[in-house]
Amino acid sequence: MKTFIQPGKVIDFVAAAAVVSGQVVRIGQILGVSASDVAIGDTGQAHIEGVFLVPKIPTAVIARGESLTWDASAGAFDDATTATAVGDVQGAPAVAFEPAGNGVATIAVRFTGVPGIVAA
Repeated sequence: MKTFIQPGKVIDFVAAAAVVSGQVVRIGQILGVSASDVAIGDTGQAHIEGVFLVPKIPTAVIARGESLTWDASAGAFDDATTATAVGDVQGAPAVAFEPAGNGVATIAVRFTGVPGIVAA
């Protein structure tokens, strides 16, 4: 097909700060996971679909299938009932792939590639 570009599971981004491989990044209203280390100002690629083990707020109690909040200042996911701050992302971009209780610092998250709501 002449109009096909790519499967759409990876998107380019320009790093506003240094990024390490596996780090969650926000690209507009989408969340993704960096495929490699990226220096400030350089272009990297982020996976916007798939399941990845990523940081979680240790005190959050999250159920399987729960929509998540990306806490931008903490660099970790929190449950959807959390009050948001500027830069946090809520909604469709990320869903808990497994449950995770209090004291757990990581969680398997399904990234959807769907835009969410960025707190202003």
